[in-house]
Amino acid sequence: MPDLIAAHADWSIDPRKRWLSLARRQGRTWRAEVPRPVGAVAALLPGLLAEGAPVALGLDLPLGLPRAYAAGCEEADFPAFLAGLAARPEFFAVNAGLETVCAASPFYPARGVRGMTRAAHAAALGFAGPEGLSRWCDRATAERPAGAPLFWTLGANQSGKAAIAAWRDWLVPALATQGPGGAPVRLWPFQGGLHALLAPGVAVLAEVYPAEALRHCGLKLAGSKRAQGPRLALAPALREAMAARRVVPNAGLEATIAAGFGTDAAGEDRFDSLIGLLGLIGVLDGTRPDFVPEDPWIRRWEGWVLGQTALPRLSPPVAGLAAAGS
Repeated sequence: MPDLIAAHADWSIDPRKRWLSLARRQGRTWRAEVPRPVGAVAALLPGLLAEGAPVALGLDLPLGLPRAYAAGCEEADFPAFLAGLAARPEFFAVNAGLETVCAASPFYPARGVRGMTRAAHAAALGFAGPEGLSRWCDRATAERPAGAPLFWTLGANQSGKAAIAAWRDWLVPALATQGPGGAPVRLWPFQGGLHALLAPGVAVLAEVYPAEALRHCGLKLAGSKRAQGPRLALAPALREAMAARRVVPNAGLEATIAAGFGTDAAGEDRFDSLIGLLGLIGVLDGTRPDFVPEDPWIRRWEGWVLGQTALPRLSPPVAGLAAAGS
């Protein structure tokens, strides 16, 4: 029996582009499997927990809320807010126009509209400016550009639709069934440090960005990850990064790496799922620190990216937590 299971899911609104990479730790060695489709989301956590070992599951999607939005929430923290969404399905509706955008329904836009801006979206939510749409971990650092704000749902650089699909269809129902017989779920960093949360029969979920993990592994693509050629060219360095983390691929994974993760459109997703897994393993084994800034907004509401130590260039706004259910 493994003493720890690590997995990373590359998420998408399209189920065909949801892929999972998994490794089991025995002693100091990780045995990694070929990426596989996530499949039925209701079966994901029960399947990972079936062996009885602690499970660390990285997710390529937002876990947390921007503090400008959280300041108006009555719940104590993000896990409580997420669990409460079971009774608020209207939260996940994507607004076609700004006139219906509000705290109860913050996602926008359903389609492209001439003249729409993130500043107008922020104003509709009562924020002082467009920066209010972003969590601090979404903002640009010296190592990477800014990520997309949670509630924005248009274009290639957006994460809102993946968050909707994961929260509405999987996480909210999973949290609602945590009673007897339900899957025990813990959310990092809101409920504690990664290692402290790990326990037999428990799945610890953490936000992991493959683009961030790629840097942590010392890897750099010579081109787009969407193309097979750059993924194929990275294979020797990728094998070295895996060996440095004592990750041993099975035959299927080795063949996948040798083939540049395939020629189909899901090749980039299989690639991202493995890179995210390596980033997660780096924190589990201490190659990267389990770092979270000492900011109560981050620890209770906004969350953080696992393994990220670079801070955004701009400091977060100074605000108390009295308005956020403290």
